[in-house]
Amino acid sequence: MADVIVKKSKIHGKGVFASRNFKKGEIVVKWDISRQLTKEEVDKLSENEKRYVAYMAGKYILMQPPARYVNHSCDANTYADNFCDIANRDIKKGEEITGDYAEEDIPGQSFECKCGSKNCRRIIKTDS
Repeated sequence: MADVIVKKSKIHGKGVFASRNFKKGEIVVKWDISRQLTKEEVDKLSENEKRYVAYMAGKYILMQPPARYVNHSCDANTYADNFCDIANRDIKKGEEITGDYAEEDIPGQSFECKCGSKNCRRIIKTDS
């Protein structure tokens, strides 16, 4: 059985959900980094496709399922490290897996946030 499943999200479109409990510090989603892009390739992508690009360790990654469906939250329950989403607190079975896009998106990007968190920052700007 997979540790996570993709299904409809209340945050946005599809989301990733825990199919078991996770402890703080556990790897929740390991990224498939087989689709690495150059900056030039990223620049040629449509705005919609750019939504699925992460930037980590100097690499542009076109995210693949299920990681591409981890939605943003200003009160994220995971953080990105070493091409993985890692639980920053205990996560219960059925809970949506979220990350903070400000930490992993393409540098210089920004978007309006509608995560619904009481800590919502409204506008998310990535490091430039």
